[in-house]
Amino acid sequence: MAVVGAVLLGTAIPLPASAQPAYPVADPDPFYLAPADLGTLAPGEVVRTRRIDTWMYADTDGWQLAFRSTNSTGNPILAVTTVLLPRGVAHPPLVSYQAIVNSLGTKCAPSRSLFNLELQESPGLYLALERGWAVSVPDHLGPTGAYGAARLGGMITLDGVRAVQRVAELGLADSPVALAGYSGGGMASAWAAALAPSYAPELDLAAVVAGGVPADLEQMAEGLGFDPHPGFGLAFAAAIGLEREYPHRFPVSSQLNATGLWLRDWVANECRRFLLFHGAFRSAGQLAASTTLSTSATAHQVLRENSLRYFRDTPTAPLYLWHGTLDGLTPYDSVAEVVHRYCAAGARLTFVPYEISEHMTTAVVGFPEAYEYVAARLRGEPAPIRC
Repeated sequence: MAVVGAVLLGTAIPLPASAQPAYPVADPDPFYLAPADLGTLAPGEVVRTRRIDTWMYADTDGWQLAFRSTNSTGNPILAVTTVLLPRGVAHPPLVSYQAIVNSLGTKCAPSRSLFNLELQESPGLYLALERGWAVSVPDHLGPTGAYGAARLGGMITLDGVRAVQRVAELGLADSPVALAGYSGGGMASAWAAALAPSYAPELDLAAVVAGGVPADLEQMAEGLGFDPHPGFGLAFAAAIGLEREYPHRFPVSSQLNATGLWLRDWVANECRRFLLFHGAFRSAGQLAASTTLSTSATAHQVLRENSLRYFRDTPTAPLYLWHGTLDGLTPYDSVAEVVHRYCAAGARLTFVPYEISEHMTTAVVGFPEAYEYVAARLRGEPAPIRC
């Protein structure tokens, strides 16, 4: 996100072709093609389904669903989720697992990356499948790979649950539902929890577990600064992703120099490892036509609109959050502030801080207890409150 602070000037001028947002190449599979009448469908309404080969996930049957969802400007979009059903389990609970999709290309979306070795957390799905839970993994960045658009991820997650419940062949219409995710997946899960009372009030979420949540994108952008950084590739990708979702309010491309435009086009269809490698130790100053800090209120508002720290609604579902207190990637204080606000509003919240500085280590340490929390809620045990 560091590039955000450096390259946004917020000027409203006609853009040359090179400064238009760099959208990913559309997936050529017609399964991903939005129908002309998409806008007539309700959020979560199913457009098409198909059986898939789940060769990587033993003893499972697989489905993919294309359904109507909503983008950040309220327009209809086609979204996709992949469902894994454990064989031999009648009427399993449903866990919507929001994966870490730090990527820009359509090949990186879970419906593809679950099977092309790009999704590094794929083995972790067995933690849920071995418990006899059905798992739905939505493409929560949407059809344009809008990495960083957190609110979008929340809506797609909720609509994915709606869609799964509507497909009779899956047998999950009456199954209890939980949401889970870490880092970017935790952000989508936590946003889904916060949006559910207003966006999908009919959904009865038994539990939501989210760890390492980026709760303040503005803070993250300012914290990375302008010096070369090993994780700059992901920051740059997040800026590109937000521009895709907010092309008129977040015009990153118009502020890039020739090197910045070259790098944008080079990474526009790529996944996490490619982004990290080619962005490592670059900086905003190398890619921006100007290194002046943004004073654009509109650009900052986009960051805040995608930051839980500034979203005032309170989740009503039982919620479990965990976070590293020394996490240098996703600041602890912003999550702690959200927790304090939720607790003061009476949320059924358990918050577990870990004195760990490395971001992904906290995922490994925290997930077992998080899934025990889910299991207890699925058994009907009352949610504890630990603020």
